[in-house]
Amino acid sequence: MARQIEETPILLGEDARKFERDIKENETRKVSEEEYKRVMQVFHSVKICDEF
Repeated sequence: MARQIEETPILLGEDARKFERDIKENETRKVSEEEYKRVMQVFHSVKICDEF
């Protein structure tokens, strides 16, 4: 029998500030073309169906 999924907790205080800082830093982060190709190669080698 499956367990019920718990609600996601609300971040407060320093945890919330750190989360927002991390999000803002990653919004402008670019992945190199080399890294993108590597990741896509791995993705295509392990995907089960062609729906993605």
